[in-house]
Amino acid sequence: MRILLTNDDGYHAPGFAVLEAIARQLSDDIWVCAPAEEQSGAGHSLTLSRPVRVRQHAERRWSCTGTPTDSVMMAIGKLMPEKPDLVLSGVNRGANLGDDVTYSGTVSAAIEGALAGVRSIALSQVYAKEGMGDSVPFGAAEAWGAKVLRPLLSMDMAPRTVMNVNFPALPADAIKGIRVTRQGFHDYGRGSIVEGTDPRGYRYYWFGLHGIEHSPGHDSDLEAIDDGYIAVTPLQLDLTHDASLAALRSAYGAAPA
Repeated sequence: MRILLTNDDGYHAPGFAVLEAIARQLSDDIWVCAPAEEQSGAGHSLTLSRPVRVRQHAERRWSCTGTPTDSVMMAIGKLMPEKPDLVLSGVNRGANLGDDVTYSGTVSAAIEGALAGVRSIALSQVYAKEGMGDSVPFGAAEAWGAKVLRPLLSMDMAPRTVMNVNFPALPADAIKGIRVTRQGFHDYGRGSIVEGTDPRGYRYYWFGLHGIEHSPGHDSDLEAIDDGYIAVTPLQLDLTHDASLAALRSAYGAAPA
């Protein structure tokens, strides 16, 4: 099984080394292409206004000056002789729960893999304290990563879907198990924008993760993490709201397709 590894925290991120250790429990055919620098919050953005440069670090290992999406596109379109059988993205430093997935470069890299017709999975490690930087503990992901992935690899995944895996902020032996969940919902509120003044006296704004209100909901990824379980959430790339189609067609006098 040929596996492509990528992330949004950057080629040198601690969680990326954790991802490779997990992947090597599943295969020896490992390929790496990740952003050269951190791209957290990049979403599914694509670099169009400047060139993307690729640096080779070793055999089957590259970093890319662009986004997570760029990295997957470069790997599949230019660097690899054949498509991978699996794209793994992560292990992200921090949760990708609820509507975090719309901002997440980690999840978006997996989405790009799915768009290319490759089975794709995003993995994220929740952590409990702010400001931990590279000291975020990845023990839960290290111990449980391969256990979570093996059942996913033994089943057929529907086309244009990705699996989103989140590990709770707990020691590995304190995790209660694995739950299959729905995507939850966050209320970010006004507190997530931090205002300050730079040394020259100019005001700036910094988007952060402060003041997030959780709205777990029954059977959601947020609830599973709060309860001490690993959350495995299937996400679909078709964003059509089917329930609105009939009302919209009626409003425009259009017949069903």
